[in-house]
This record gives sequence, structure tokens and C-alpha cells, in this order.
Amino acid sequence: MLKTIFSCTVAGSVCLGLFSVAGLAQNRPGAPGHAALIVVNQGEANVSVVNPATDAQEGTVAENTPGVHGHEAATSPDGRLAYVPIYGSTGVGKPGLNGHSMLVIDIASRKIVNKLDFGHEVRPHCAVYDPNTGMLYVTTELDKAVTIIDPNTLKIVGKIPTGQEQSHMLALSSDGSRGYTANVGPGTVSVLDMKARKTLAIIPISKDTQRISVSRDDSMVFTADQTQPRLAVIDTASNKVKSWIAIPAVGYGTASTMDGRWLLVAMPSASKVAVVDLKSLKVVRTLDVPSAPQEILMRPDGKMAYVSCNTTGRVAVIDLIGWKVKDIIATGKGADGLAWAK
Repeated sequence: MLKTIFSCTVAGSVCLGLFSVAGLAQNRPGAPGHAALIVVNQGEANVSVVNPATDAQEGTVAENTPGVHGHEAATSPDGRLAYVPIYGSTGVGKPGLNGHSMLVIDIASRKIVNKLDFGHEVRPHCAVYDPNTGMLYVTTELDKAVTIIDPNTLKIVGKIPTGQEQSHMLALSSDGSRGYTANVGPGTVSVLDMKARKTLAIIPISKDTQRISVSRDDSMVFTADQTQPRLAVIDTASNKVKSWIAIPAVGYGTASTMDGRWLLVAMPSASKVAVVDLKSLKVVRTLDVPSAPQEILMRPDGKMAYVSCNTTGRVAVIDLIGWKVKDIIATGKGADGLAWAK
């Protein structure tokens, strides 16, 4: 009798253990109904999966691409997959190994589940998913183009020429009809007709420009001059620089708040984020963050912003209601690209 009871108890324990593991898998960030913050860590050639409910890293995914690594990421609309272009071994415009692939990561299981090969060296960098067309756009610098990928088949279906070297970052209008690339070394912005797949204009900015974003109402595009502490404000109606925003230090990544009232600007050399009033186009406050802030991502509910801080391997969480740094998340060396998986 005792043996039978003991066996039943052991069996029950095993069942409970299996149930707990299954429950953990279902509750992981990236599982249905569980959001995740994705952070691409250049210095460790991996991707962090952060639980935004706890502001804690729950795991990483090694890129398994010896000698080269990714910088940026995009996510599928269902929040299940992350797309990570593998750029190369170095920074933009610098000599080094050139990437030619993009990884597909299952976020909940934290595993690489697929891979796209571009067929030749292209330095793929910035991935942007367009909900209007269901297409995935990836800047492919060595082709001087934005490559169009069908994420359902993981096939390349076209290209849009940018007409410039080092087309590093891409931003889209809300309806997906226009694309804007920051062309770093040339110091220009290319305006793209995403439907006709052609370049509409090339706008001179500076000797060197970085990062790019579009205002929520699609009326303005912002990119940071790397030679002076100022942002170019491009009028999307005329495709010309209409004004400049003076900032306390040289800027980098930018992002507008979900309500369209404010623009946040990362300033790496100052270890600060500037907040610009988009009505007056003036800086109204600055916030201290860990060193070398890079990219800024708005949480869809509009309450928080995430700022990757490269040299410290941290992500700052900014409370957009109280205008303060709410938390600092430890991720990995060279924290850079950010993406939100709902």
C-alpha cells in the first residue's frame, strides 16, 4: 500500500512539474498575449528578450554568426517573431566583414527558427515592418537600396534604390507610401516612393548625418547632424529642410511620443535625452541616462520610452508622464537596436 501511495505521489509531482514548465512557456514574453522588448546587443552578438512588466531581461538568443553581428531588429505583427539583419563586423562606412543574411527568432522559445540569405554581401541593417502592405523592408547599404521581403515566404520580392551610399536607417510614413533613409557618409536623406519603388528626392543635410524618424502626423522628418548639435527638420510636403532644432549636444536617435506632442533625442556624448516641444521646436527639458544613448523606442500605450545605452549595456526606461527615468534594465554589451513585440 505504501509503495502504491508513494508512486502516485511521485507521479503527481511529475505532472505538476510538467504543468509548471508548460505554464512558464506560455507566460514568456513573446507568447500570445505577453509583450516583449527586444534589444540587439552588438558587443555580445546576441539579442535580449526583456519582460516589460518587470523591466528584467529573461533571456538572450545568440546570433551564431561568427565574426559578424546584428545592429537592429523588427518584429512580426503578432509579436511572435523577431527579424535581425546581420550587418557585419564593424560600423557604418568602416572597413570590415560584410553581412549577407537575416535571422528569424521565435521570441517565446528564444530560438533561431529561420534565416534569409541575400545572396551576396549587402550589409543589411535596419528592418522595418509595414502593417499597411505586410512587407518587411531592410536597408541594404552595399546595394544602395532598401530590399523588400515577404515575411510569410521569407523571399525577396523587390528593391527600392536610394541613390546613395550608406543608407543606414529607414523610417516610414504612417500609410507606408513614403520612406526616408538617413545616408550617413553622404550626409543626405533619400525620399522614397515605396509603392512605385523609386527615389523621389535626395536632400542634403550635412557632411555626416545619423538616424531618422517621422512625426506622428507625417508632416516632418527628423535627422541628426553629426557635425553640430542640431536636428534637421524636413518638410514632407516640399521634401526640403525647413528649419533646424538646436540641442545641447550632438544628437543621434529620435522618436516622437505617441500623442505627437514631443520628440525625444538621444545625445550620446552628453549621456542625456533631450525633450523637444514639437509646437515650438525647442528643447524644454533634458533627462540623464546611462552613457552613450543610441536608439529610442516608444511603448505603444504612450506611457514609457525605452533608450538603449551602448557602452553600459543598459536600457533606460523613461516615464513620459512624470518625465523621469523609472528604471534601468541590464541587457548586454553594445546595446543598440530596439523593437517591441506585442
